[in-house]
Amino acid sequence: MVEHDFRYTLFNPQHTLIECRSLVPGRYQVTGNGGSIQKGDVLLVSLKGSKTLSMRLLVESVRHLINPTGQWVAVASGPVFGELAIHSWQVNCDSCEATLDFEFAVDAKLGHKAQKPAAVARIAELGWRSQGEKHQCPKCQEAAK
Repeated sequence: MVEHDFRYTLFNPQHTLIECRSLVPGRYQVTGNGGSIQKGDVLLVSLKGSKTLSMRLLVESVRHLINPTGQWVAVASGPVFGELAIHSWQVNCDSCEATLDFEFAVDAKLGHKAQKPAAVARIAELGWRSQGEKHQCPKCQEAAK
């Protein structure tokens, strides 16, 4: 199993993601160029509409195309979203006033009540600690030890 990074970047134009579309929730059809993709590999792909978020997809099958050379089409499994919504929030550290601007993804069909748990999970992924409405940055967490 190999992990291939197809997140949007201008630094690697020969290794590009052409299309990623949902077939059904949790299954995706991915078209790309370059990167010797095989069954069982993991693809990191950018989320449409996001500057920083990506998702991991596990390749179930892949078909390498003859023309254009290097292009392939894969079916992959990944996160289950009915309708993806990307939100941008901001939190401040209650100890040092550091600011964290972050994005998080949530299933829009789950409504407003699903946003806070998704935001708290994303804050934790970024190394921040949340306790109720209070937040602490990684630097202040280290200093408190």
